[in-house]
Amino acid sequence: MNRFEYTRADTVQEAVQALAADPAARFIAGGTNLVDLMKYNVERPGRLVDITRLPLDEIVQHEGGLRLGALVPNATLAYDPLVNERYPLLASALLAGASPQLRNAATTGGNLLQRTRCYYFYDEGTPCNKRQPGSGCPAITGVNRIHAILGASDTCIATHPSDMCVALAALEATVQVEGPDGRRSIPSGEFHRLPGDAPQTDTTLRHGEIVLSVDLPDEDFSKHYTYLKLRDRLSYAFALVSVAAALEMDGDTIRTARLALGGVAHKPWRNAEAEARLQGRPASPETFREAADVILAEARPYAHNAFKVELARRAIVRGLAQAAAGTPQSQTDKRIA
Repeated sequence: MNRFEYTRADTVQEAVQALAADPAARFIAGGTNLVDLMKYNVERPGRLVDITRLPLDEIVQHEGGLRLGALVPNATLAYDPLVNERYPLLASALLAGASPQLRNAATTGGNLLQRTRCYYFYDEGTPCNKRQPGSGCPAITGVNRIHAILGASDTCIATHPSDMCVALAALEATVQVEGPDGRRSIPSGEFHRLPGDAPQTDTTLRHGEIVLSVDLPDEDFSKHYTYLKLRDRLSYAFALVSVAAALEMDGDTIRTARLALGGVAHKPWRNAEAEARLQGRPASPETFREAADVILAEARPYAHNAFKVELARRAIVRGLAQAAAGTPQSQTDKRIA
């Protein structure tokens, strides 16, 4: 780990100024991802700006929905009564991620900014366009079992690791940020980006901007939802494929459908055409398979991850069936029957 300077900010303005003034500075709060990356020499910040004293740790009702402060711990968010009552999909996704110890330290803002778990990204002995632009992507021809099947580019096939962000995408949350040019709102679907020819950039956040909160809209998907996560082991592991499904039902007919996938792309993956195909249709295996086919028609697997295409197809059908039936996946009994 390299030497670094340390600054503690007492206000949002102080934090923004400290980061904007130093291109090598990084914010730190829970540190559950950044400190790991520093130990691996992947991240080498010249300065850490501690934001743990900022007043961003509340969950409050806002415009009919909820506003989640950027410093709310993942564990607090997962067990909050309002979140469980109105947005159980988000609570379920949070409990599917990490370990209890990590969820106690990790924050909402930090979860948004998690970096990929691609093994080449973590290994400074190998090239990686995300870590060192222009150096290459050995995952394309190397071991790529965990990598993307959707939205990848010739420069990067890494996947986004967060479970929380997949649920936020399905719920169409909005990220509130503040920077040197003031405040702005970023729809969750636009916060993370595909790799394109600049895979080193994970989000549309600008240097100097800080995440203030995440706003959940006033929509009720509390009866028909599921977060289905498929992984290599039942305990702490990142998703091979995950499905966040939120439906509004009229009897057996799907009135509104939201569907997001994790573990398959550089960002939480949504497909507007597939969601449109679900709406106004009966909640049946045939309808669900049709939506899965639309999503996976764009899939481009690599040598070791072709299994993800069929895994995703079955996960989409199972996730939509769970959501329609109102029988969401349990995150305490993780067995998949």
